[in-house]
Amino acid sequence: MTSAPAPARTAAATQRRVAVATVVGTTIEWYDFFIYGTAAGLVFSQLFFAPAGAEIGLLLSFATVGISFVFRPLGAFLAGHFGDRIGRRAMLVLTLLLMGGATSLIGLLPTYETAGVLAPVLLLVLRILQGVSAGGEWGGAVLMAVEHAPRDRRGRAGAFPQLGVPLGMLLASGVTALMTGVVSPGPAFLEWGWRVPFLLSVVLIGVGYVVRRSVDESPVFAEMAEKKQRTKVPVVELFRRHRLLVVLAALVFAGNNAAGYMTTGGFITSYATNPDGPVGLGRTPVLLAITGAAALWVLTTYLSGYLADRIGRKRTYLIGYGSLIVTVFPMFLLVDSGDAGLLFLGLALFTFGLGLAYGPQAAWYSEIFPASVRFSGVAISYALGAVLGGAFAPTIATALVQATGSVHAVGVYLLGMFVLAVAANALLRDRTGIDLGVENQAEQEGGATVLDPRRVPQRS
Repeated sequence: MTSAPAPARTAAATQRRVAVATVVGTTIEWYDFFIYGTAAGLVFSQLFFAPAGAEIGLLLSFATVGISFVFRPLGAFLAGHFGDRIGRRAMLVLTLLLMGGATSLIGLLPTYETAGVLAPVLLLVLRILQGVSAGGEWGGAVLMAVEHAPRDRRGRAGAFPQLGVPLGMLLASGVTALMTGVVSPGPAFLEWGWRVPFLLSVVLIGVGYVVRRSVDESPVFAEMAEKKQRTKVPVVELFRRHRLLVVLAALVFAGNNAAGYMTTGGFITSYATNPDGPVGLGRTPVLLAITGAAALWVLTTYLSGYLADRIGRKRTYLIGYGSLIVTVFPMFLLVDSGDAGLLFLGLALFTFGLGLAYGPQAAWYSEIFPASVRFSGVAISYALGAVLGGAFAPTIATALVQATGSVHAVGVYLLGMFVLAVAANALLRDRTGIDLGVENQAEQEGGATVLDPRRVPQRS
């Protein structure tokens, strides 16, 4: 039996290291981010906003979730600029350290009872730092994965950093369920148990740092540096020539992000565990249902990478959004049943479409932006989509339920976001397999949207 040539083996080993580094790093980043959303739905209204009362306190708690999204574009601007100037790997390490440090410090914060108004102020500052980190992290992770991959495997390679989101949710929900159900049930969770998931981030930072430092720089960036083709101010160039593309790419993601944060995020946790609400389930069964749904989200996200390589990014996205549209109202009906098993079933049905409308995003974003501004374009589009879709989604959902008395108003809101995302999807071209190297900058520049009068032939 003939062994594979040495260069092929080396390339395969490099791609495996990159895949591991991106999925481990993004999982840690999003574990940190989701731990906050989970705690915001369960305890922060009581620990940091108690004087405002139960309902207003919950709205304020979810508002701090949203505030961090407002600062994501700042992180995307900074990481995009320096990522296109000094490299993808350096920004990945920096964002990981920033996110982990902020998360660990949240676990050490005093509550309102001991520090007064200083407590929510410090909480908000650390949440803003999480937002800056999240805004910059994703772009670097997806470019490291996609730019290392051969063109016929970019969908699968790009699915690895995407897996970090559901894996982060799975880890966050699982750890919190362990704390509420085993380690610190009942009042103990409110007293000290909620801090443990935040403090665990210290260990995760160390693991992520070692893994991310082990990978080589993106070959596309290395080529840009060698040929001195880096743009001096990438963000300015991006908005001068590609602002329509940024807006459409952001809208494509906004619907998916709204769905993720209102269902598998803090809103469902708060809604389903509210003792005065229509569901009234305990914390642990709700967290276990969300953990199970996150596990299915992992599988469908990974599946979508394969599908995106077979039928294209755009078609995979449309299948995902079609599934979300069909299942949004049945999902909320099952949540309202008051049965933990049916709650899981509803979330499981919904996360099928959630994964298909998220997995191809890394490859698609990477292929629609030219190499010289790719980090900036990918990061800023993602950050703006997160602001439009997920920033205040839990706050909006909570306000809608309080105003109407029905969770189905949230379904109407989500349906509107999905329709908007599908419309933006229709205006973007599928550029599956386009050459990502700097030698093909002219090809990358043209024909990314159907509104662009330039027509550049696609490469298969």
